[in-house]
Amino acid sequence: MRVLAFRHVAFEGLGRIADTLTARGIEFEFADLYAPGSRLTDTVPKTEGYAGLIFLGGPMSVNDPLPWIATELEILRRAIAAGQPVLGICLGAQLIARALGAEVRRNASSEIGWYRVDFTPSVGNVGIFRGLQSEVVFHWHGETFDLPPGAELLASSELCAHQAFRVGERVYGLQFHPEVTPEMIEDWWRQDENCGDVCELTAPLDAWSHTSRMEVLSGVIFGRWCDMLIET
Repeated sequence: MRVLAFRHVAFEGLGRIADTLTARGIEFEFADLYAPGSRLTDTVPKTEGYAGLIFLGGPMSVNDPLPWIATELEILRRAIAAGQPVLGICLGAQLIARALGAEVRRNASSEIGWYRVDFTPSVGNVGIFRGLQSEVVFHWHGETFDLPPGAELLASSELCAHQAFRVGERVYGLQFHPEVTPEMIEDWWRQDENCGDVCELTAPLDAWSHTSRMEVLSGVIFGRWCDMLIET
């Protein structure tokens, strides 16, 4: 069993998701359609052979006129229509929302750092967030999205109403970043692509804050997503 992960910059990888996949015996590969020299053709890459697809974050906007964005949107539409499990994180969640016809736009305020999310009653006793109520998690985003048609809102924060959603039983979008490690956060801080966001901050980020809980939480959330793949 294997999954295909779509990266959008080299420094935003799977993080803790890779650990969970490996622990479940699930192989993973990367699709780097953004990279110079990537083979973008008129034919959308086939993804039918994968148990699931993961769309990761990135500093760009879904609204940017980048050719690979249109390609990924088409991949998403086909995968969702076929009932293929999909997980989107930050930019990945925004791509899912746009692929399903929702608007993506600037949020009223950027969320960069550790903020609390509150899970809605819709998480219930099923799905990857089941039983969760309120957690402090890591964020790095300046945009938000409308809920796509038929989506269930699963989490909100004080600064961003739409933090997580589900479409059916197999499509999940997360605006926040449960996959990050402290080392990833410190690396993001140093990246030139993020310098505009960093300039907005009034104090350095504490990359190691909440580490123990994040490790547990990511294992729960991504472990349940992996279990869904295995049970499918």
